[in-house]
Amino acid sequence: MTETPTIAIQLLCFGIARDLTAAPEITLHLRSRPDDPLTIAHVRKALLESYPAFGDLVSFAIARNEAYARDADPVVATDVLAIIPPVSGG
Repeated sequence: MTETPTIAIQLLCFGIARDLTAAPEITLHLRSRPDDPLTIAHVRKALLESYPAFGDLVSFAIARNEAYARDADPVVATDVLAIIPPVSGG
Protein backbone atom coordinates (compact mmCIF):
# COMPACT_ATOMS: atom_id res chain seq x y z
CA MET A 1 0.00 0.00 0.00
CA THR A 2 1.44 3.38 -0.99
CA GLU A 3 1.59 6.23 1.45
CA THR A 4 -0.62 9.23 0.79
CA PRO A 5 1.51 12.24 -0.26
CA THR A 6 1.69 15.26 2.01
CA ILE A 7 1.31 18.75 0.59
CA ALA A 8 2.71 21.82 2.37
CA ILE A 9 0.14 24.60 2.38
CA GLN A 10 1.35 28.05 3.38
CA LEU A 11 -1.02 30.57 4.93
CA LEU A 12 -0.38 34.27 5.46
CA CYS A 13 -1.67 35.57 8.80
CA PHE A 14 -3.11 39.04 9.38
CA GLY A 15 -4.51 40.82 12.45
CA ILE A 16 -5.63 38.50 15.24
CA ALA A 17 -4.62 35.51 13.10
CA ARG A 18 -1.00 36.64 13.41
CA ASP A 19 -1.45 36.90 17.19
CA LEU A 20 -3.02 33.42 17.44
CA THR A 21 -0.26 31.76 15.41
CA ALA A 22 2.56 33.99 16.70
CA ALA A 23 3.82 34.19 13.12
CA PRO A 24 3.20 36.18 9.93
CA GLU A 25 3.04 32.92 7.96
CA ILE A 26 2.41 29.28 8.86
CA THR A 27 2.68 26.00 6.98
CA LEU A 28 0.20 23.16 7.34
CA HIS A 29 1.06 19.70 6.04
CA LEU A 30 -2.05 18.05 4.60
CA ARG A 31 -2.54 14.65 3.03
CA SER A 32 -3.84 14.68 -0.51
CA ARG A 33 -5.85 11.71 -1.76
CA PRO A 34 -7.08 11.18 -5.32
CA ASP A 35 -10.57 10.30 -4.06
CA ASP A 36 -10.73 13.36 -1.75
CA PRO A 37 -8.91 16.38 -3.28
CA LEU A 38 -7.81 19.14 -0.93
CA THR A 39 -10.26 21.99 -0.40
CA ILE A 40 -10.48 25.11 1.72
CA ALA A 41 -12.59 23.04 4.16
CA HIS A 42 -9.62 20.69 4.68
CA VAL A 43 -7.35 23.68 5.31
CA ARG A 44 -9.85 25.20 7.78
CA LYS A 45 -10.14 21.87 9.65
CA ALA A 46 -6.34 21.47 9.86
CA LEU A 47 -5.98 25.06 11.01
CA LEU A 48 -8.50 24.54 13.83
CA GLU A 49 -6.75 21.31 14.85
CA SER A 50 -3.31 22.96 14.89
CA TYR A 51 -4.48 26.26 16.40
CA PRO A 52 -7.62 25.60 18.50
CA ALA A 53 -7.87 29.29 19.48
CA PHE A 54 -9.29 29.98 16.01
CA GLY A 55 -12.43 28.21 17.23
CA ASP A 56 -13.00 31.10 19.65
CA LEU A 57 -13.33 33.60 16.80
CA VAL A 58 -16.83 34.51 15.68
CA SER A 59 -15.69 33.90 12.14
CA PHE A 60 -12.69 34.06 9.87
CA ALA A 61 -12.33 33.82 6.14
CA ILE A 62 -9.66 32.24 4.02
CA ALA A 63 -8.57 33.93 0.82
CA ARG A 64 -7.10 31.95 -2.06
CA ASN A 65 -4.99 33.79 -4.63
CA GLU A 66 -6.25 37.19 -3.44
CA ALA A 67 -9.98 36.33 -3.52
CA TYR A 68 -12.28 35.13 -0.76
CA ALA A 69 -12.58 31.35 -0.95
CA ARG A 70 -15.49 29.02 -0.26
CA ASP A 71 -15.02 25.80 1.68
CA ALA A 72 -15.56 23.70 -1.47
CA ASP A 73 -12.85 25.52 -3.47
CA PRO A 74 -9.88 23.31 -4.38
CA VAL A 75 -6.40 23.97 -3.00
CA VAL A 76 -3.02 23.17 -4.55
CA ALA A 77 0.44 23.71 -3.09
CA THR A 78 1.13 26.74 -5.29
CA ASP A 79 -1.95 28.66 -4.08
CA VAL A 80 -1.40 31.74 -1.94
CA LEU A 81 -3.72 31.43 1.05
CA ALA A 82 -4.38 34.04 3.71
CA ILE A 83 -6.37 33.97 6.93
CA ILE A 84 -8.70 36.96 7.03
CA PRO A 85 -9.84 37.61 10.61
CA PRO A 86 -13.15 39.24 11.53
CA VAL A 87 -13.08 42.97 10.98
CA SER A 88 -14.88 45.60 13.00
CA GLY A 89 -15.06 49.19 11.99
CA GLY A 90 -16.58 52.43 12.83
